Amino acid sequence: MASIDVVDTKNKKTGTLELSDDIFGAEVRPEIMHSVVRMQLMNRRGGNAHTKGRSDVRGGGAKPWKQKGTGRARSGTSSSPVWVGGGTVFGPQTKTYNLTINKKTKKAALRSALSMKLKDNLLVVLDDFELAQVKTKEFIEVMNTFKADCALVVLDGENRNVDLSSRNVSGFKVMRSEGVNVYDLLKYDTLFVTKASVGKIEEVLSK
Repeated sequence: MASIDVVDTKNKKTGTLELSDDIFGAEVRPEIMHSVVRMQLMNRRGGNAHTKGRSDVRGGGAKPWKQKGTGRARSGTSSSPVWVGGGTVFGPQTKTYNLTINKKTKKAALRSALSMKLKDNLLVVLDDFELAQVKTKEFIEVMNTFKADCALVVLDGENRNVDLSSRNVSGFKVMRSEGVNVYDLLKYDTLFVTKASVGKIEEVLSK
């Protein structure tokens, strides 16, 4: 099993942690990570453009006037596309872009992304991450200690001070361990995880 130093927020070593080879020592497979990231991005697409056809427009059930004898052009319904307020011909319709990938592949992609962070020395395990108060300056000071300007911080539970202190700082994202995903792991350079988070991640990915 690979071991990694556990540090505090001042980047001072407080111990070591054994990492599971199945999760942090897995083969890095770019093709699987690409498939999962593509799925995540496609599933974010709204596809909200939608127009009403003549059958979707409200009303139009009764013939506006009789067929003959009025001197006007014949018309069968007020929902006709040639009428103001009528339906649209061949307009855009709501489209679903969702893709699905099985759980086994998703977990394999996560293992690949985590293993890549460890191999590239971009994984930092924190003993804990606590801030005395909600203060953006304190969060930036911690990140500057590690010389990180683009990082993902994974916590093992709710941490109001860290969440609020980091939300206005560009280039950083804070999330809980259950929300770890391939897209964010690849988007941010450095990965900070608390010691407790590592245990939760290994528990989920080992199943």
